[in-house]
Amino acid sequence: MANESINKLAKNLAETLPQGLRSVRDDLEKNFRSVLDTGLARLDLVTREQFEVQEAVLARTREKLEVLEARLAKIESGPPKTKKKKTAKKASKKSAKKKSG
Repeated sequence: MANESINKLAKNLAETLPQGLRSVRDDLEKNFRSVLDTGLARLDLVTREQFEVQEAVLARTREKLEVLEARLAKIESGPPKTKKKKTAKKASKKSAKKKSG
């Protein structure tokens, strides 16, 4: 959380104090700010920028996964049924026989 947000929150908390405690408002506001800073630091939060970078990485990973899943499904469904073609090995044997024969 940005320092500006923490300062604003601390100020708002200090302003909600009852009238009798307004004399110590500045000290309490500093204490609120300190408690908020410490508490948020312990949470080990990521910045918005770090979050957006990871979000983009995850989106790309999902896209790649979808492509790979489609390819795998195609492979698992078996080869397409077409007429059998002569393999290169058979064709070279036939041409060798014609030349020698």
